[in-house]
Amino acid sequence: MTRIEGEDQGFGEDASAPRSRRARHVVRRVVPSDVGTLVEVLARAFDDDPVPQWLFRGDRRRRRGLRAFFAIQLRHTYLERGEVYTTEDLAGAALWSPPGRARPGWRDLVRLVPVMPYLTGLGRDAPEAARLLSAVDAARPRDPHWYLATLGTDPDRQRTGVGSALLGSVLHEVDAEGLPAYLESSKESNLSFYNQHGFEVTGEIRTPRGGPTLWLMWRQARPPAA
Repeated sequence: MTRIEGEDQGFGEDASAPRSRRARHVVRRVVPSDVGTLVEVLARAFDDDPVPQWLFRGDRRRRRGLRAFFAIQLRHTYLERGEVYTTEDLAGAALWSPPGRARPGWRDLVRLVPVMPYLTGLGRDAPEAARLLSAVDAARPRDPHWYLATLGTDPDRQRTGVGSALLGSVLHEVDAEGLPAYLESSKESNLSFYNQHGFEVTGEIRTPRGGPTLWLMWRQARPPAA
């Protein structure tokens, strides 16, 4: 099991945390027994995110939809074919797809079927959600890179360095390999956080019907340290 120590370096939203709340976080790989807890952590972390609020109308519908989505994403996509990290106390999670791993395909879309009921009725229809997912996939660079699919911290633990530790621990490996990294941010307030970790905005995806904007962010490859 990989264990990496990461410490808040004062990036982005973590920079304003009181010194008493900053801590040294041990980052490790997620194991299957962590999934149930992390599904709840990520559902809470993304409850106020503009994209889930646009896709799932109504608090109860959104929270059920988020739990269903993250259960599928963790168990069947990133634990099987990606890299998933958390802190020792399960305060957050980072889901990565390394270069060379297969991009999401029809199998992944089929697995999202349990989420569809939460997109209908009071929510957005499934075709509109599918168009958004298609646009996100089409915008993703084809050059080899590390892809950050999800980064979330439990609201009670935000601004304590958890996000910086989770992100920085994998970026250390990314830099060792001399590779770029890529993500989509659905919150404008998070852009400065990612920017201070080396990510730059390269484009935007605007959702239909006045929905939220997604910012596409790319981190250039850095030569491995000598």
